Amino acid sequence: MPSALVEVSPRVSAALAAGEPVVALESTIISHGLPRPHNYAAAQKFEEILDAQNVTPATIAIIDGVPKIGLGPEDLERIAADESAIKVGSRDIAIAMARKVTGGTTVAATSVLAARAGLRVFATGGLGGVHRGAAESFDESADLTVLSRTPITVVSAGVKSILDIPATLERLETLSVAVVGFRTSRFPAFWLSDSGHDLDWRVDSPEEVADIMAARDAFGEPSALLVANPLPTALQLDPGVLDDAMGEAEQGVRGKAVSPFLLDRIQQVTGGASVEVNLTIARGNIELAAQIATSWAARTGEPR
Repeated sequence: MPSALVEVSPRVSAALAAGEPVVALESTIISHGLPRPHNYAAAQKFEEILDAQNVTPATIAIIDGVPKIGLGPEDLERIAADESAIKVGSRDIAIAMARKVTGGTTVAATSVLAARAGLRVFATGGLGGVHRGAAESFDESADLTVLSRTPITVVSAGVKSILDIPATLERLETLSVAVVGFRTSRFPAFWLSDSGHDLDWRVDSPEEVADIMAARDAFGEPSALLVANPLPTALQLDPGVLDDAMGEAEQGVRGKAVSPFLLDRIQQVTGGASVEVNLTIARGNIELAAQIATSWAARTGEPR
C-alpha cells in the first residue's frame, strides 16, 4: 500500500526510524467490543501499558477514510465515542477509504495495515477462527487467511471456546501460520486457560520469540507467527458457565447468530464479569507484546 494512503503518526514514524519498539493495537475492541464510555478509558489504559515499558503504542483505525497508524487523543476518543463507526475487515479497507467512513479495524485489517507500515508486533485479545458447523456454513474468520500471508507476530489468548478449536488449529496448520505457546504447551481458549488441545511448540521468554522472528525473516517466511498467551487459571471464567451457554445456543440458535447470542448470554450469566476478564486478557497480551517488541528492537533495532 503506497505510504501516501496511510497516515503514520509522527511519534510512530520516529520510533520506527530509530529502531525503537512499537506495538500495534486493534480498534474494534474499542469501537465494538467494550461498552461506552468505559471503552475510551480502556483504550487509554492499553496505550499507557506500552508507554510504561518505553514502547510506542500504535492503535490503528480508519478515520474519515484515512487508515491511521497511531491515533492522537482526538482520534482515539472519536473511535470510542462515534456510534456510527463501522467494523472494518481486511476486505473493507479500500471501500472504507473510498466512502470516507470511520471504523475500528479487526484483527485481519489491523494486521494488514500494521505490516505494511513496518510494524512487527501486534497485541489483540482473541483471534477469530473456524465457527462450529462451518462444514455447512463455511463460516470462518478472515483472520486466518490474512495471517497466512502477513508477516507479523500476533499475541493472542487463543480463540474463544465458542469456536471450533480443533478445526481452527487444523486451518492454522494448513495455512502455514506458526503457533507457539507462551510458557504453555496447550492452546488457550480466551476465557479459559486451556482448550484441551496440545501445541507443538512452546517458548518461555520474549527473547525466544525474537529469535524465532529472526529465523523466520532469514528463511523468508511470508506468514504470521501466533504467540498463544493463556489467561492465568485463577482468573478464567467458570467452565461450567460456558458449557451451559453453549447448551442454550445449541437448542435453537444457528449460523452467524450463535456467536452474538453466546457473547451476550455469557455476559448476562456472569453479571458482566466476562467484560472484566476480556480487559484482563487484553492487558496481559499487551504487556507480553511490549516485552517481545523490546527484545526484537534490542536484537535488530538500528536507525534507518
